[in-house]
Amino acid sequence: MAKTGSPKRPQEVYTLLVEVGRKPGDDLPKGATGAALMCFASGVDEAEAVRETVKVLKEAGLAPLDVSGYGTREERLAEGHDLSDEELALMDRALAENAVIVVQMTPFYDEPGD
Repeated sequence: MAKTGSPKRPQEVYTLLVEVGRKPGDDLPKGATGAALMCFASGVDEAEAVRETVKVLKEAGLAPLDVSGYGTREERLAEGHDLSDEELALMDRALAENAVIVVQMTPFYDEPGD
């Protein structure tokens, strides 16, 4: 019997900033206390994109601590964000592959004297 109900919602790509802490075997640089990861993740809504991103990062041996959402591609463009051709291409790839793509990783280090 065919399923009835609402049509499947389309996937969108969300920009997420994920803060990760240290964990044995996480492959973060020596001396780093954690990192910020800029990710493009597909999902039917931001909550799904966040869940999938956290799941993928945990599977990769990282320790996600906090996630901040910056909206969809369309929302970011409407807000005047300047997206490079490379970023747009990675967003297209995340959507086509229903994937989470880590775009940038910025390690955190303790300041001297902390």
